[in-house]
Amino acid sequence: MILSGWGRYPVADCAVSAPRDDEDMRALVARGPLIARGAGRAYGDSAFNPAQTADMRHFNRMLAFDPATGQITVEAGVILGDLVTAMRPRGWFVPVTPGTKFVTIGGMIAADVHGKNHHRHGSFGNFVDWIDVMQPDGAVVRASRDAHIDLFHWTIGGMGLTGVILRASFRMIAVESGWIRQTLIPAPDLDAVMEGFAAAQDTTYSVAWIDCLASGTNMGRSLLMLGEHARLADLPPKKARAPFSTPRKINLSVPFDAPGFALNRVTVRAFNAVYYRKGVFGAGQSLVDWDTFFYPLDAIGHWNRIYGRRGFVQFQSVLPLAASRDGLRKLLKEISASGQGSFLSVIKRFGAQDSRISFPMEGYTLALDFPMTPRTLPLLERLDRITVDHGGRFYLAKDSRLRPETLRAADPRMAAFHDWRLQTGATGHFASAQSDRLGL
Repeated sequence: MILSGWGRYPVADCAVSAPRDDEDMRALVARGPLIARGAGRAYGDSAFNPAQTADMRHFNRMLAFDPATGQITVEAGVILGDLVTAMRPRGWFVPVTPGTKFVTIGGMIAADVHGKNHHRHGSFGNFVDWIDVMQPDGAVVRASRDAHIDLFHWTIGGMGLTGVILRASFRMIAVESGWIRQTLIPAPDLDAVMEGFAAAQDTTYSVAWIDCLASGTNMGRSLLMLGEHARLADLPPKKARAPFSTPRKINLSVPFDAPGFALNRVTVRAFNAVYYRKGVFGAGQSLVDWDTFFYPLDAIGHWNRIYGRRGFVQFQSVLPLAASRDGLRKLLKEISASGQGSFLSVIKRFGAQDSRISFPMEGYTLALDFPMTPRTLPLLERLDRITVDHGGRFYLAKDSRLRPETLRAADPRMAAFHDWRLQTGATGHFASAQSDRLGL
């Protein structure tokens, strides 16, 4: 089967199996290196292995829920959107969510996903209580903060390379409605949006769209979105009578691959200007349904087709707080000068995080999508150098083209991760195209 990540670059012809239970999975692990694949929403090559890819679609049951504590136990292949749909009417929501609901819980743990609330609550792994992980010998180990501690901490953010995540238990959060109180704040430049993030540290959710092609005095102009879960008292009477009933959306879909010339400096610059102007006119407070606030792109099916047949590459790095302002300026200047703009550009502020292998650190993260063209990879290598020079690191769930020496220069923890995998025998049984490329 031909597989790729969501960016559709790179692609590979892979041997794919879909085990139905632990015994089936044990037989696959015994055959040699494999990687578990959830919904295929990692952007690059982290969720496929040409030699053996295990499709987790049959590990899709929700197993238990404790309404007194919010603890839920699920199989790794449960789709986040299905979980949210099941639990939202009961007054529960996931504590951390990425920007799409079409991911699996196992994938969320493997990437230790972050969301718009990292500055307040950290990454998803903070809420995980235990994980059942199949080891190289086929044994299923329940790892937690109290038992099999090394396995637990290397698995959270370990990109599926410590074993196959089969089941997990984590804590949901109680909410009173399916609505978000959103505040939209236009920021005319990079300094303004960073000041906005700094002033919003007590706000639960914060994220900004950033115009990566703006230059001069407009460089870094952004639309900062802040959010809080709406309480019953925040809702007008009609919404308060059915607080978890939100509008049904008319979902659109991109029916075919856009032509390669559709996204260029002119069209992206025009889109960014219109989008920013629209944000200026729409500034202020409003009630937004949870789906629109957390998952705006999910309303457009196959949106990855807008980048054309060659696909796209995402760049996401995080810079430490002290170096963020200078590093972000240099990244934006490089992108603007190249003319290779991204209109799906996001900036967030992270809080402090101390973890074995997860991506976040205290500082600012910038995520950008670029159509795959002959000029794209050279630009991204220039962005890599700026990131490394400023003490930053890279998000493996978005990576499809990093060089191994760049990864190690940015993240010395990778050497310890590789050594641990060698010591436990994981390298002989769990590998992805990405781990082979990066020497993990």
